[in-house]
Amino acid sequence: MSKCTVLIIEDEKNIQTFMGKMLKQHDYRVLSADTGAQGLELIRSQCPDIILLDLGLPDLNGDDIIREVRTWTSTPIIVISARTAEKDKVRSLDLGADDYITKPFGTSELLARIRASLRHSNRLRTNDTLYVRPYRHGSMVLDFSKRLLTISDREIHLTPIEYKIVAFLAQNSGKVITYASILSNVWGPYADSDNKILRVNMANIRRKIEADPAQPKYIFTEVGVGYRMAEDEEE
Repeated sequence: MSKCTVLIIEDEKNIQTFMGKMLKQHDYRVLSADTGAQGLELIRSQCPDIILLDLGLPDLNGDDIIREVRTWTSTPIIVISARTAEKDKVRSLDLGADDYITKPFGTSELLARIRASLRHSNRLRTNDTLYVRPYRHGSMVLDFSKRLLTISDREIHLTPIEYKIVAFLAQNSGKVITYASILSNVWGPYADSDNKILRVNMANIRRKIEADPAQPKYIFTEVGVGYRMAEDEEE
């Protein structure tokens, strides 16, 4: 199997070196860029499988790079930034980033997010109907073809809206999905931007699927940003 190529666009040399070494140890091919312009050049010439992007670059704003890259490719982009403000996360994700990790971060978290983003992009490249294989995590199984959710073989009855929310999150499992993305996917492009309807539905979903809704196992809240479904456990 050919190695996946990861492009790191990061001007802090120590972080760039640390990530590069760690990724090589896990059998990724690594490209590095110190500036946004260099990063864009490598994206065009090398077509990496995934991009790890720092927002605070010396020459270009990371959000401008996301906007530019999304005009020609859907290559997964994971933002790695010291900016922790919710508005920064939401803006990057809404511009087309696939995920967002704040510094400092753990090695295992970064590797898990990379796997989730690569898996999702590979799924979209197949000719199958999106994600025919059921989503599985722990004792939960979501069978898309039957529109059936079970936990420990017990059927969970969801309303049509609840099912659409869970299915959308499951198709993007392991990744943070913004409130705006969920609202437009479930309620359409003219959805009210008020998150209240989404929060009410999510509270109902959690009551049905979580043993303890306050300590969720399946759907996690990224405060002020959106929701993330536990990563699909491939067989």
